[in-house]
Amino acid sequence: MGFASASKRCTTASVSDHIRVYLPATLPLLTALRDRGELAAAEAHAVTPALREWYAEGDEEELEYVAFTRAAQAALRLLRHDPRAPRRRVVVSADVSTAGMIVLDRELGSSAVRLTAPVPLGTVAAIHVDAPEAESDVAAAAEVVDEALAGDPDAQFTVDGAEDHDLAWYAAGELDDLIS
Repeated sequence: MGFASASKRCTTASVSDHIRVYLPATLPLLTALRDRGELAAAEAHAVTPALREWYAEGDEEELEYVAFTRAAQAALRLLRHDPRAPRRRVVVSADVSTAGMIVLDRELGSSAVRLTAPVPLGTVAAIHVDAPEAESDVAAAAEVVDEALAGDPDAQFTVDGAEDHDLAWYAAGELDDLIS
């Protein structure tokens, strides 16, 4: 079962019961991940059926990039509510069981999911963090991200300035270096 045959096609669901999720985070949350061995994040983004349907012509990599970008924007909201956190977006990529994930919004194009359990450090595939040079743009974007989501074009311009910065990729084994 799960293999392609003459009469049946192989589907992603039959191959794996795990999915890559993108968790918005902050540098203090990375410290908690290291100290506790898990990230207690409820909100995440993933390639959902609604995202696939909305972006039907996109390949898997493009769909993952959309989910990743939305997690980076959600990291701005975390920063807005944690004024002591360094102004750097963080996205944690992890492979979690589909049984521990609930699709939040079935609206066309949504990538939002809720995780029902903390994400163990061992499931983290990569950590993505803004470079220090992005801090001023990220700080400005964090202040207006909610207004941008509400449709304010000036606020969206500011958020776009932060999104012009690429997040650097780190292996999970580099976690200590990131937070020291």
